[in-house]
Amino acid sequence: MVVRKKADNHFIQGSLFEEDYLVRTLGSIVSSPETALTELVANAWDAGATNVKILIPDDLGKKIIIEDDGTGLTKNQFYDRWMRLAYNRLKHQGKEVVFPPKIEGKRLAYGRNGVGRHGLLCFNNEYKVITHSSGETATFVITTTNRDQPFIIKRESFCNSTKHGTRLEVTVTKHLPEPDRILEILSAKFLHDPKFLVLINKKSISLEHLAGLIDSREIMVEKIKLTAHFIDSQKAGRSTIYQGVAFWQNNRLVGEPSWYWGHSLIFDGRTKFAKRYTVVVKSDDLSDFVLEDWSGFKKCNEMENVYEKVSVYVTEILSKLAEEGVEDTKRQVKCEFAKEYSSLSPLGKYELNEAIDSITRLHPLAKPESLSLAVEAIINLEKTRTGKELLLKLTQLTEDEIEGLNELIEKWSIRDALSVLDEIDNRLSVIEAIRKLATDKATDELHVLHPLVTSARWLFGPEFESVEFSSNRQLQTTVERVFKKEIQREIFNNHKNRPDIVVLSKSTISVTGTEKFDPESQLSTVDRVLIIELKKGGSELNREERNQAQGYVEDFMNCGSLIGNPYIEAFVVGNTYSEKIQPISTVRNSNSVEMGKIRITTFGQLVDTAERRLFGLRKKLDSRYENITGMELFKQQATQLGIDYENRAYKHQIHGKA
Repeated sequence: MVVRKKADNHFIQGSLFEEDYLVRTLGSIVSSPETALTELVANAWDAGATNVKILIPDDLGKKIIIEDDGTGLTKNQFYDRWMRLAYNRLKHQGKEVVFPPKIEGKRLAYGRNGVGRHGLLCFNNEYKVITHSSGETATFVITTTNRDQPFIIKRESFCNSTKHGTRLEVTVTKHLPEPDRILEILSAKFLHDPKFLVLINKKSISLEHLAGLIDSREIMVEKIKLTAHFIDSQKAGRSTIYQGVAFWQNNRLVGEPSWYWGHSLIFDGRTKFAKRYTVVVKSDDLSDFVLEDWSGFKKCNEMENVYEKVSVYVTEILSKLAEEGVEDTKRQVKCEFAKEYSSLSPLGKYELNEAIDSITRLHPLAKPESLSLAVEAIINLEKTRTGKELLLKLTQLTEDEIEGLNELIEKWSIRDALSVLDEIDNRLSVIEAIRKLATDKATDELHVLHPLVTSARWLFGPEFESVEFSSNRQLQTTVERVFKKEIQREIFNNHKNRPDIVVLSKSTISVTGTEKFDPESQLSTVDRVLIIELKKGGSELNREERNQAQGYVEDFMNCGSLIGNPYIEAFVVGNTYSEKIQPISTVRNSNSVEMGKIRITTFGQLVDTAERRLFGLRKKLDSRYENITGMELFKQQATQLGIDYENRAYKHQIHGKA
């Protein structure tokens, strides 16, 4: 029924819904039986269940039944939680799971966005929920066949009960699941907790028979016996929110799975590798070291020795996996580039194999297409390489230069020297480009000078050189909140590829940061933020610009979207600045703790400081850049900056034709 009210009662008509509205908005949860059943079992996990029984029929027209022994829902809880679209579990219930009476345990909930319960719509647009809680059994029939609401309670009934838990029933009219496949997926997703048992048609899979099991072995730590199982969750069919090492003492989970135990970081949990694998360590000999609430282990030498042994085991298996990946990749690349590979010199073939080996070890889960691009680039470099130029240069060296080269080669390999010289040349090119372009009135500062400066963080100090400085979702959200309508996206056509560059009416701002890993929460938090503001068109920096930058720092501190308490450093760069302002000022919080710093500087100061950091090499090699224009130097850097300079539209913008 359409609801109509007068304008002074806030609205005239409510929303109308097509009968399949909800199904069309839920994506894979209503089209993939694997996803649907995984989400429904995750709901049972969040309800504190220890057993989930699933009956999957062998044909359409019969019922799927999912029954758990969790807390169940009261009538009011069902109305408030199940019937609320996009129910926010974290907001209303927190991340900790509540268990039924007389059941002890500690879990983090899977639920976040409130869509898991709709998994039953994968099989039919109508289903039944029978739930027991607080001395009552409530039965609800839910349907989506209604124009006024996305889904409704079609029928309900209530009676007394002493049970707890929930039973779901749905007649399968589409997407009939394959029981063995579902069993593999669910066994992998919830394998870390031995007290959570999932049965599909009365069958379960033991840890030892899991599809993704890579290795099992016994580990002795003095008198402590451990049995370790290394599992690839992708091969098992489904990832889990828990990665890392799960310790089982007497078939009970201790704490939560983590790559960080005691004082040992067994493996960096932020890597793709870490998010793929889980290690289960079973023992009956750790009872003396378990905390009373089973939230972890006591701090003692015995457990540190256990962590160390497990770390050695994990490293060994991961190394073997990387080695296997290297050999497979070599074979694949040689096959893909067989013709090009055969044309290389013996040295070229050797160096290509070495490069593939290095890339694969550093990035064992790199996509094949990414690796192919890298290999193609290496092959092209090898083809263009020749020894003639080097021999010619050697014949022209003086005795002093030959002696100096000799001393260098004794300490470094040729590859070391080339790597350092290449980086020095890159940095000198940046310095020279900024020096020439900053004083050229014809320079398009927005598209040329600003990306050049903001991408070379080392100009602002060696502490900012780390490759970890990047733009992430937290920072992008913060930028949107702080600058709001000031951001002019239409001016900078590359803003989607360079989210760290923000264009305002009178300046361009770069916002990047580093993250640190919190071993307790298993979350990444922003550790340090770097803000670089470049003013336009020969501007003189004064107190107003300094105060504006201080406001940015304070807004970032208090925005509410940055997890943690990052230290914020802001640089404001222009052509000149007033002698009446202090070039450096600090920002403190209400407790007088320094939380940030603002520095006023000029393009000239940046160039001079950078040149001193590079030992004055620019002046010593002045002739190298004497006849190269600033724009030519910019073009050399454009690829590294993610700028498609050859793009005609971009060229037009730079030259003022767009």
